[in-house]
Amino acid sequence: MDRSFQMRVDTLSPFALTEASQPIADWLLRGARDLPDSKAVVSEFGKRLCAEGFPVFRLFVSLRTLHPQVLAIGLTWRRGQAEAQEVPRAHGILESPQYLNSPIRLIFEGAPMVRRHIEAGAGALDFPILEDLVKEGCTDYLALPLPFSEGRMNVVSVATDRPGGFTPAELDRFEELMPLLALVIEAKETRRIATTLLETYLGRDAGRRVLSGLVRRGDGATIAAALWYCDLRGFTRASEEQPRDEVIALLNDWFGCMVGPVHERGGEVLKFIGDALLAIFPIADDLDRDRACLTALEAAEAALADLDSLNEERIAAGKRPIEMGLALHMGAVMYGNIGAPDRLDFTVIGPAVNLVTRIEGLCAPLGRRLLASERFATPCGSRLKSIGRHALRGFAGEQEIFTLPELA
Repeated sequence: MDRSFQMRVDTLSPFALTEASQPIADWLLRGARDLPDSKAVVSEFGKRLCAEGFPVFRLFVSLRTLHPQVLAIGLTWRRGQAEAQEVPRAHGILESPQYLNSPIRLIFEGAPMVRRHIEAGAGALDFPILEDLVKEGCTDYLALPLPFSEGRMNVVSVATDRPGGFTPAELDRFEELMPLLALVIEAKETRRIATTLLETYLGRDAGRRVLSGLVRRGDGATIAAALWYCDLRGFTRASEEQPRDEVIALLNDWFGCMVGPVHERGGEVLKFIGDALLAIFPIADDLDRDRACLTALEAAEAALADLDSLNEERIAAGKRPIEMGLALHMGAVMYGNIGAPDRLDFTVIGPAVNLVTRIEGLCAPLGRRLLASERFATPCGSRLKSIGRHALRGFAGEQEIFTLPELA
């Protein structure tokens, strides 16, 4: 059998496969696409192999992905399991002994297959995974490329515990199913990658809305939300005085302190504006207003605490502490697509957004790290204290401004 796996998918049909492979091939072509993700596909694929008499004990699929924290996904299914175990592999795994001493590395380096007879020491146990499989009673191991379109390479491996291992006919049968398995899993992974990238660059809720079809200029809705806007002080001077890598590290540390508490409490980070950040805590209805404002305030307190801890580390390392301003407001905003016909931004706009940025502008002259509007402070009760009325550029009349009692 051709082990290059360059067979065109459009030449495949149940009639081109061996009779033993046709039931699983039919399922891959017609039924597998209805499963929710790759984990479900691998789980069901393993179960169907067993049901059709293929002696699989362990099935493993390694999938490269696009994620800011994850390089690859490992899916492991064992006979008798309800579903596969999914393990993310962080960036940097390619330099680890776990990868360097694995059959997967050989496949990524161009090997058409890795086959090891491991029954009772019949073959070399030249990879740690083989030693582990022998302890589980396995007798044979095979790893193959699982290529996607445009050359993106993945790996699939199968092990059996049957005495004598795999027969040549079984290996051929397994191989001929690989193009169809790759076709189905690629569709699932394309969806996963699209979701990840949209959530990473647009925000979790915004990404989901775009992926569900909210893509035209002007598409959106008016929503009520607690608004969060924070800005880094002294960044211009820091960017002029410090090397580029230190400036990038400073920004990443700063945004890390801000974003974590927002996401942990269900907020939506919409955008980074240079050294500033805009986030929202959507309000479902009138009864949800207090909850959203109190949650946003809790996130702000947690962010300030995280920043205090970071500044202790910076001071101990002889670095300048990070100074910031954070503003909170509550109001109605247009939430959706704005921009040019072929270049859009999914964000919020409206007077409430303008007001929260103006309030943040008071942080430096008032010497406060956190300020809030009266509309935001009212649902928070005694959690916030008034520091008087102040003029805001572009807004008629003075606005009553609040802060945390310990910052007053």
